[in-house]
Amino acid sequence: MTKYFLFILLIFSSCTFEKPTEFSEKALNDSLLNIDNQAISWKEILQNHQEKKVFVAIWASWCADCVKGIPELKKIQSENPSVSFMFISVDRNMNSWKNGIKKHQLEGTHYYLPKGMKNGDFVDFIGLSWIPRYLIVDEIGKIALFKATKISDKAILKTLKAN
Repeated sequence: MTKYFLFILLIFSSCTFEKPTEFSEKALNDSLLNIDNQAISWKEILQNHQEKKVFVAIWASWCADCVKGIPELKKIQSENPSVSFMFISVDRNMNSWKNGIKKHQLEGTHYYLPKGMKNGDFVDFIGLSWIPRYLIVDEIGKIALFKATKISDKAILKTLKAN
């Protein structure tokens, strides 16, 4: 029984602490929509942000925790002008997404996950089960911070300040 418990604990903890540094080919090829409703792959999005660190906020306008974190996110944004800020919405429809951008005056690039937060190769790869979700991608497209669910997570600032 003890061996079985330790085996389960080992499997659970290895999944919990998974920190990939590269996106899978499937995730890279998954499509999002840009603000003009045009499909674009995650790979193309990352290529458009080469040579800049990218702060990715996955959010929805209906998400209370997402909205609550926006003031702190804007503070981080103002203190890190060399970082690109990207918002990926899992809103239930595009009108809510676009209205949310305006309402909260979110500055940065904006994308929409048309399959929502439960389906798709990108959300499967990052294991999206909760929003907000924050990731940081470095200047060469590697994942520098894989998972933060609170804007106050100290790893966010540490990763943004790292060279």
